[in-house]
Amino acid sequence: MQLRTLGRSGLLVSEHCLGTMTFGAETLETDAHAILDAFVAAGGTFIDTADVYAAGESERIVGRWLAARGGADDLVIATKGRFPVGPDARPNDQGLSRAHLTRALDASLTRLGVDHVDLYQVHAWDPLTPAEEWMVTLDGFVRAGKVRHVGVSNLTGWQLQRAAMIARSEGLAPVVTLQPQYNLLARDIELELTDLCALEGIGLLPWSPLGGGWLTGKYRADAAPTGATRLGEDPERGVEAYAKRNVPRTYAILAEVERIAADHGATMAQVALAWVGAQPNVDSTILGVRTLAQLEDDVGALEVDLSVEELAALDGVSAPEIPDYPYGMIRRVGDPRLAALDG
Repeated sequence: MQLRTLGRSGLLVSEHCLGTMTFGAETLETDAHAILDAFVAAGGTFIDTADVYAAGESERIVGRWLAARGGADDLVIATKGRFPVGPDARPNDQGLSRAHLTRALDASLTRLGVDHVDLYQVHAWDPLTPAEEWMVTLDGFVRAGKVRHVGVSNLTGWQLQRAAMIARSEGLAPVVTLQPQYNLLARDIELELTDLCALEGIGLLPWSPLGGGWLTGKYRADAAPTGATRLGEDPERGVEAYAKRNVPRTYAILAEVERIAADHGATMAQVALAWVGAQPNVDSTILGVRTLAQLEDDVGALEVDLSVEELAALDGVSAPEIPDYPYGMIRRVGDPRLAALDG
C-alpha cells in the first residue's frame, strides 16, 4: 500500500485503514486477529477503532493483538470517544465534556494496552458541551502525550469550521482529520465538507465506502435482504435501510459499477473503493470488514486504476441531489462546482 500524510500532521498512514467496528460483535477474536495480521502483511499501517464498538470489546481485541506482536510502534492507532459504553453507563458517561472525555480516553488506553494513541477523534457533535471545552480538553491530551493528533467524525460544515477556528484562534491542537460517511451512494459531504477540508488542510477518512454492502451488488430490487448480510441479520435496521436505498438511483449506480468492474476483471467492491480512494483529500479509506475474504477482496481495489472517463461516468451517475436552497440558488447564480455536481 502507498502511504499518505494524515491531514497536515506529517504523520504517514496507509491508503487503506482497517476499521474494527465488527470485532467482538460480528467477528470473533481469532478471526479478528487473522484479519489484523493479513492487513499488516498487505502493507497496512493504520487501524481505527472506538470505545463504543462492541461496548469496548473491539479495543480489547486490538489491544491483545498488539500485545502479542510486541506493540504498536510501527502502526498508527486511532480511536474515538463520545457515546456511552455498555448498558450501565451513567448520565455523565457520554458527551464531550472534559470529565467524560478524560475518563473515556483513559479507558481506551487501558483496553488498547498503550500509553498513547496517534489519533483521537470525537465521534460526533455534543449539543450540550461548548466546542471550546472539548477542544481545550483534546489539546490537553496532546500536551500530556496521551494523544498525538486530534480528529472529528460525523460533523456538519459549520461544526467543523467552528472547531477549526477555535483551534487556530486559541493556539490549540488542530483538527487534522474528518471521518465521514462517503461513497458513491452517499456524496452529500461534497456540498460543504469536502471544500472546507481542502481549505483547512483536514484529511478525509471515509467510513462505509461500500454503502453498507450495497456497492458489492449483494442486494437486489426484487428481494429484501436475508441471511448472512448486515441488513439480513438485523431485520429492524434492515427494513429501514433497504427501503431508503431500494430506489432507481441506486440501481443505476450499481449498473455502472458492475460495467466498469467487468472491464477491469475486478469486483464491484474494488471499483467502488477505487472511486473513493481517487477523490481529492482522501487520506485513507476505512475498510469495515467482517471476514478475511472481505479484506482480501477490498485490498484488491489498490490494483484497480480507474481512467478519467470511468471516474467521470461514476461521478455523473452518482451525482447527489442538490437542495434548492441555498445550494440551488448558488448554482443558478454561477457556482461552477455545484453546477458540476448537478451533472
